[in-house]
Parts: sequence; C-alpha cells; structure tokens
Amino acid sequence: MQNISLQIDTSEIHSSLNTTVTSLIEQITPDLPHTTFVTDLAFIMIIGAVVTLAFFKIRQPLIIGYLFAGMLIGPLSPFWSWVLPEGGPSSDSSGGVGILSDISALNLFSEIGVILLLFVIGIEFPYAKIKSIGRVAVGVGTMGLFSTLGVVFYTATALGMEFLDALFIAAALSISSTAIIVKILEEMGRIKKESSILVLGILIVEDVIAVILISSLQSIALVGTVSIESVIVVVLVAVGLIVGTFTIGTRIIPPLIDRVAEAEHREILLLSILGVCFGYALLANVVGLSVAIGAFLAGVLIAESKSSEVAKLLSSPIKDMFVAIFFISVGALMDISQLENHIFLAIALIAVAIGMKFGGNLIGNLVFRQKRSKAIRSAFTLAAPRGEFSIVIVKVGVDIGAVSAFLFPLMGIISIITAFISPFLVKAGDKIIPTLKEKQDV
Repeated sequence: MQNISLQIDTSEIHSSLNTTVTSLIEQITPDLPHTTFVTDLAFIMIIGAVVTLAFFKIRQPLIIGYLFAGMLIGPLSPFWSWVLPEGGPSSDSSGGVGILSDISALNLFSEIGVILLLFVIGIEFPYAKIKSIGRVAVGVGTMGLFSTLGVVFYTATALGMEFLDALFIAAALSISSTAIIVKILEEMGRIKKESSILVLGILIVEDVIAVILISSLQSIALVGTVSIESVIVVVLVAVGLIVGTFTIGTRIIPPLIDRVAEAEHREILLLSILGVCFGYALLANVVGLSVAIGAFLAGVLIAESKSSEVAKLLSSPIKDMFVAIFFISVGALMDISQLENHIFLAIALIAVAIGMKFGGNLIGNLVFRQKRSKAIRSAFTLAAPRGEFSIVIVKVGVDIGAVSAFLFPLMGIISIITAFISPFLVKAGDKIIPTLKEKQDV
C-alpha cells in the first residue's frame, strides 16, 4: 500500500509540474509569428549569461559554460524531457522537449558566429605573419591529421565498427576544432603568441583538408572509389583563392577600407568591414570551400589596412554574441542521454585520437625544426578539441545513408568531452615546458 501511495504522489507531483511549466511557457510565448525564435534567443542570452558568470567566478573557460548552458536548456536534455509534457509548447520537430525549439534558426546563427570569430582572428594576422609559418603549417598539419586518421580508423575497426563507419569517424576525429581552439586561446590571452600563430596556420590547413575529405568520403560512399579529379579541383581552388587574396586582394581591399575610414563614420566603416567578411565567406562557399577559410582571409585583408584596430574593436562585440550562440546551440543539439550507450566506445576513440594528434603534431614540429617549447605548446593545443567540421563530416555520412545513425550522437558526445578537456591540456603544456627546461639546465 505504501508503494502505491508513493506512486500516486509522484505522478501527482509530476502532473502538477507539467501543468505549471506549460502554463508559464504559454504566458511567456503567446501564439504570435516569430515568437518561438525570439523566445529561444532570449533564453539563450539570459541563461547563457547566468551560467557563464558562474563559470567565470570559478575561473573556468567560458566555452565550457556555453556548452553546459546549451545542454541545460536544449530540447534533448533529459531534465526537460521529464519536466515538460511530450508534444508541449516547447517540443521540437525531432520529438524532444525543452526551452529551445527553433533549432534551424540556432544553426544559422551559430554559423554566423564561426564566420565572425575567424574574421576577427584574421585581423590579428597580417600577411607577413602568415607567410612566416606557411610551409611549416602545411607540413605539420598534414602529418598530424593523416597519422591520426590512420590509427583511429584501425582502432575503430578493431572495436567492431563497419568499414564506412570507421572511415567517417576516423576522418571526423582527425580534424581539430578551429572555433573551440581559437576561443580558448582568446580567453587565455595567448592568441598573439608565436605558438598560437603556428596553431592557427595548422588549423587553416586542416580546414582545407577537411573539405577534400568530405568530397572524397562522399565519393567513396556513393561510388566506392575516391574521385581524384574532385580532390585536385578542391586543392586548386583553395590555392587559387589564397594566392588571389595575397596578390590581388591586398592591393584592392585595404585601400578601399582606408578610404571609407577617412569619412570618420563608424557605422559606415562597420558595415563595410562586415561586407568584406561575409562577401569573402560567400565567395569561399560558392567555390566549394569552408566559410571559415573565407572569413579568415577577409580578416587578413582588413589587417593590411591602417584601420585594422578600429575594425577589430567595432566587430568584436557582434562576434562575441554570435560565438556564444554557436557554442550554446552546439550543447543544445547534443543528445547526452546517449552517453550511457556509447561511453566506452567514446572514451576509447577519444584516448587514441588525442594521443595520435598530440604525437603527430609534436613529431611534425620537430621534423620542421621548431623550438621544443613551441612544438609542445602547439601539440597540446591541437590534441583534444573536435567540433564543427567533425560534426559536419559525420552528418554528411548519416544524411546520405552511408553510415550508422548512432555516429551522430557519438560524435556529439566526443565533441563535448574533448571541449571540456581542451583548456586543461593547454594548461598542462605550460606546466610541462618549465620542467623540461629545468632538466636541461641540470
């Protein structure tokens, strides 16, 4: 009888919570056009501010706070699936329930966040800096990426994964997250360090290779063979865009920006530099490359102008807002309830991927005769995070039916775990370098 009474009380409490929360949401979100998106954006900003303030107080990277806030308020959060009624006012098309619901709009704004992030970072790196690490970045980036891909593929097949599943997950885990790494370096105040310049160069190289990998994997999945022609076309287009930027672009865009700046009207200057940013991102997208590459190259062009510092100050607040939306939406889209089903596989793949990425980049740095401290810092920085391109690669495979559906939540779990690990790995590198110097002195 006590058990029956307890069940009745629990169900009544649950029903009362459902009624209360549903009533509250209906009052906050009346049935008006576009209200859903406005409400989602409001919750992102409010809860994101509260959670990130808490993480700032405990001296943890804000990116972890963004991801945590996303997991807390997302439609796939187990908490909201218990509190809110299925199919209630905040249910989304995927069947999940929660505070956030307009996921397509969030994805759009998260992409804007990546574009603005890479643009502002590009302003930090004029052509002279990029030129100084070009050859090393290509060599180290290629070695680290393909060594990781090969070993992770072998490990995945040894763990029982199918050929295409193993191939797609290996490709996804070989690409470091540009957005996460850049954000961590920014928060730690290290974006202008010599090792960070090398890291950024390697990330750009990896973005280009990622585009080639996506094309090649699609060819393998649909045709059964690698299309050499598509690989050559992507490489040629990337080289053409980069060479064109550093030859023709540097002679046209910087003088135009300086002329606009002479008007001393900040609104016009802001619109002009954002026009260059999104115009270049569009150009990169049209020719089949990553919008991140286009945004970064646009930033490099602005860096060649005399107004680069003003441009950075004007665009940084907008960038900060959209980058926050990007990371919160990534956390919101991850089905953490799947963690229990794939935790051991995720841990095994994370361990192998981090170890190989660290080892491959460290060996590459030493082959190209980089300073030991610089090599260790860059290897630790690039080792852990997997993010935007990793998720895109797996999603492509799932969309065309080439790989198992469980790979997407698996990749999401890996992305979150590695994002949490990344800041601690960067700090670990700082602790190891002085120790090595002391041993050398002895």
